[in-house]
Amino acid sequence: MANKHNIINNQNSGFFQDLVLRIKLILRLIGDRRVNFLLKLLPIAAAIYVISPVDLIPGAVFPVIGALDDAVVIWLGTTLFVTLCPDDVVQEHTNSLQKVVTGTWRDAPQQDEVGEIIDTEASDEPEEEQAK
Repeated sequence: MANKHNIINNQNSGFFQDLVLRIKLILRLIGDRRVNFLLKLLPIAAAIYVISPVDLIPGAVFPVIGALDDAVVIWLGTTLFVTLCPDDVVQEHTNSLQKVVTGTWRDAPQQDEVGEIIDTEASDEPEEEQAK
């Protein structure tokens, strides 16, 4: 099983690039029919919680902690969503976002398998003139 927490982390990318990639991944997974409908409610519910005026820890009473609970809910909702999605679906969308082409490596055929190699030079002259 691939480690889904590090699936979109790239050594050469920055925080905002990873954030945008993560958001695109979540949007693609929400739109994918192979992901369970109830599972899709996790990031949606997290977004609704942040938008709604109801807070578990009000910002007026605890200013710093009040803002952090919104961030924790978003992080928890999106992380759980990606973790609980099927591995192959997450990998497929991640590869698509990173423009990764999967394939298998095969060696070039040996000379015996190809046949005789003929080395020649190209020219635009007809064969009759070359014979002269």
